[in-house]
Amino acid sequence: MASMTLGSLVHHHHPSPSSIFTRSSSLIMTLKPIVINSKRTVSSSSYIVSSSVVTREDNRTKPSSSFDFASYMVNKAESVNKALDSAVPLKEPLKIHEAMRYSLLAGAKRIRPLLCIAACELVGGQASVAMPAACAVEMLHTMSLIHDDLPCIDDDDLRRGKPTNHRVFGENVAVLAGDALLPFAFEHLVTATSHEVSPVRIVRAVGELAKAVGVEGVAAGQVADISSEGLDPSDVGLEHLEFIHLHKTAALLEASAVLGGIVGGGSDVEIERLRQFARCIGLLFQVVDDILDVTVTSQELGKTAGKDLVADKLTYPKMMGLEKSREFAEKLSRDARDQLLGFDSDKVAPLLALADYIANRQN
Repeated sequence: MASMTLGSLVHHHHPSPSSIFTRSSSLIMTLKPIVINSKRTVSSSSYIVSSSVVTREDNRTKPSSSFDFASYMVNKAESVNKALDSAVPLKEPLKIHEAMRYSLLAGAKRIRPLLCIAACELVGGQASVAMPAACAVEMLHTMSLIHDDLPCIDDDDLRRGKPTNHRVFGENVAVLAGDALLPFAFEHLVTATSHEVSPVRIVRAVGELAKAVGVEGVAAGQVADISSEGLDPSDVGLEHLEFIHLHKTAALLEASAVLGGIVGGGSDVEIERLRQFARCIGLLFQVVDDILDVTVTSQELGKTAGKDLVADKLTYPKMMGLEKSREFAEKLSRDARDQLLGFDSDKVAPLLALADYIANRQN
């Protein structure tokens, strides 16, 4: 089974756009998708699914019309919002809790929590079991946004259609609000997760989340992103851009899916396939984000459009051109769906729909 990933676009001699789709894979590093045979079964010593599975032919189409992703997304987002509201109540000291809640409860699509919950359900778990992990991921994501918007980093005025945290509460409180969300995410994951989940799995989940947000994840990607401002694309190449976005953007999406698989009781094979799926949609999310940054307005986007261009950051349209960026997004979407071959067609529907949503989103 051929798999196309960002590694396919990278070599050290800065290929022309016409050659970027011809090289071997590197993003999907640990497992290849398990091949479905003509009898629609999956063969693995540790991975067995029912005969109702997603095949390559099925997986090249949009999710079944019988699955209402819009309703699923709204319902899950409402549940996540209620859980976040309950997890971070307004209490003393009021100022920091107001700042935390301001960004945490702002209108959002809740893609990362949704991914966590859908991954948990895919491997046989319940949404309620995944909710603390889903909230923890969203807390860390919100922390990263608060800090990302600060004058010392991106100096942005708009986030999720509202003034950024530091514009409302001041830089000092915004920094502290992000600082407070960081450890609380781990506290919430540990203390709120059901006792049905073994301590071994909770520790494993904590490790995954810490890795995703630290020097092997968001922090590393953010530093690389800052250091890349103003660089000539011909002096950097796609490999550097891969590093930035596999860490800055894809890491938390990967952690979302992996945490859902862990707390849901998934096997190692299932968890790794979820990891690879999330890496693809994580990179897809960023490619689409870069495209939208130069093709839609701030009002449509809900944040400042064109800011990457103003900051002279490395982006996929800047490195590859707009059309090749769109082709790459389409390829990543197909690769992501390939990682779900063999899973139960009903349980996999939310993830297939999520991949399609990320590929086609307009904000």
